[in-house]
Amino acid sequence: MYRTLEECLIDLEKHGHLVRVKEEVDPYLEMAAIHLKVYEAGGPAILFERVKGSSFRAVSNLFGSLERSKFIFRHTWEAVHQVMAVRNEPINAIKHPFAHLATGLTAFKALPIKNRGRLPVMAQEIRISDLPLIHHWPNDGGAFVTLPQVYSEDPDKPGIMNSNLGMYRMQLSGNQYVMNQEIGLHYQIHRGIGIHQAKANQHGAPLKVSCFVGGPPAHTLAAVMPLPEGLSEMTVAGMLAGRNFRYNYVDGHCISSDADFVITGEIYPGETKPEGPFGDHLGYYSLVHPFPVMKIHKVYAKPNAIWPFTVVGRPPQEDTAFGKLIHELTGDSIKYEIPGVKEVHAVDAAGVHPLLFAIGSERYTPYQRVKKPAELLTLANRILGTGQLSLAKYLFITAEENEPLDSHQEVKFLAHILERIDLRRDIHFHTNTTIDTLDYSGTGLNSGSKVVLAAYGDKQRELCREVPDSLKNIRGYEAVQLIMPGIVAIQGPAFTSYADAEVELRGLCDALREKGPIPSCPMIILCDDSSFLSESIGNFLWATFTRSNPSHDMYGVNSFHEHKHWGCDNLIIDARTKPHQAPPLIPDPTVEKRIERLFAKGASLEGILK
Repeated sequence: MYRTLEECLIDLEKHGHLVRVKEEVDPYLEMAAIHLKVYEAGGPAILFERVKGSSFRAVSNLFGSLERSKFIFRHTWEAVHQVMAVRNEPINAIKHPFAHLATGLTAFKALPIKNRGRLPVMAQEIRISDLPLIHHWPNDGGAFVTLPQVYSEDPDKPGIMNSNLGMYRMQLSGNQYVMNQEIGLHYQIHRGIGIHQAKANQHGAPLKVSCFVGGPPAHTLAAVMPLPEGLSEMTVAGMLAGRNFRYNYVDGHCISSDADFVITGEIYPGETKPEGPFGDHLGYYSLVHPFPVMKIHKVYAKPNAIWPFTVVGRPPQEDTAFGKLIHELTGDSIKYEIPGVKEVHAVDAAGVHPLLFAIGSERYTPYQRVKKPAELLTLANRILGTGQLSLAKYLFITAEENEPLDSHQEVKFLAHILERIDLRRDIHFHTNTTIDTLDYSGTGLNSGSKVVLAAYGDKQRELCREVPDSLKNIRGYEAVQLIMPGIVAIQGPAFTSYADAEVELRGLCDALREKGPIPSCPMIILCDDSSFLSESIGNFLWATFTRSNPSHDMYGVNSFHEHKHWGCDNLIIDARTKPHQAPPLIPDPTVEKRIERLFAKGASLEGILK
């Protein structure tokens, strides 16, 4: 159990989970490039001891593997897991009270404690320009905080037990921000801070916001946990840390006593400034948009403070370990939140929000001989109306019958659905709706469509295990590759406009119809590079589901509309890059070359890449 971030780093180093970089490193692109290389190699956490332009140290890759993350929480993990289980199934605590004595002790740690006297983090008052201003990707708009714990309170019910702690990126420099006076606060839809700001706006008052950086790693993890209604992030922070969250108020702002840094400020009604671009976790830049601007009040740092950061990009990255950790801790909660749902898997390779795989139940009409999705459709609506799951764009859902299913085995799960789906009946669209803020495949910011593909019943088809002859030798679409059983990639001309795409896809569908039925290949992906798409399942999941908008990019052979319902015989998804979509993240080759000095013989990171 760690009281500080430094205690954690000392423990990690003692057990071979941390390496120190003693050479001076530039926060402009170099630190991020080093992090990406070490993460890709499965390397340790990295403590940067000399950050150019700052007197503070910085650490990254702290949660870079599930093994290391579970090591950090090894003393509290099982107890917190039991608390979550008791909350999900409280009847068990009544039936087996002596088995749950430890949960009471753990729950005691959940109550935040108000500190008396001087707070360690207030040892020195600094400026934003004193911080390690880490610029992650070449086209980023400036330096960002990537592991912030952003704290706000409900203006109608103030107090720490009605607070929200979230991880919303903050832009420290660049654009129109006045250095040391303003920073950008980017938060997406379906976030608790948005509710707080909306209430503050109704009162015509600024919302007080505090940003904690560092402190016990438990505080960082608590900020990203999708907790059930009524369970505060501050309580989870205490339980995971094995030590109550300590705080006080200064000038009306909440201050985390154990944080390494605290930035306080206010967000005023109606005040925004351009924020971005930022290389984000879908593997593309999120572009410039107006977001709230935070007026700086004070910035504090504890003695020998350490600045934690991460780098996001095309999955998998360090935040993938976050996701796995959270799934292990709260994975079963969905079963209690939505009865009938057995499992929901937000697919990391596709950027999490664009693609969900779900396993539900099918119990509506067990007396009928014909098997088709019924309860599954009800469950799909519940899933798409629940918290951050509502940001999903594609939802594939099925139910177990004669064999167990695991939605984390992506190929087997998709094959199970494709073997059973009736493409003329089982595709259901939601149009002109909300999608993830970071997803630029739609028609605007937060705007796009969703589709549910539900399958249940007996196997309808055998899936092709090589490219069917009917898909070969189509003029203009010669590069055809098998991705997995039942799914083929076809390389097409570059996308120019949706008007042109309508003509192109109509021609492709006509050509396929003339060749006769192709039941063994229910899904066809039109793409820019079929070799890339078929190279790995990760490439297929990423490119297909981040580059397509269901309502605009799904076509079908022998497609039809009947009473507002759409169906087809073979589904075609146009996953070509569109002009309105954000550019992908590409490292700077000069920086890549420059950081080789740190991996050379005798340097701090020698041997890390082996």
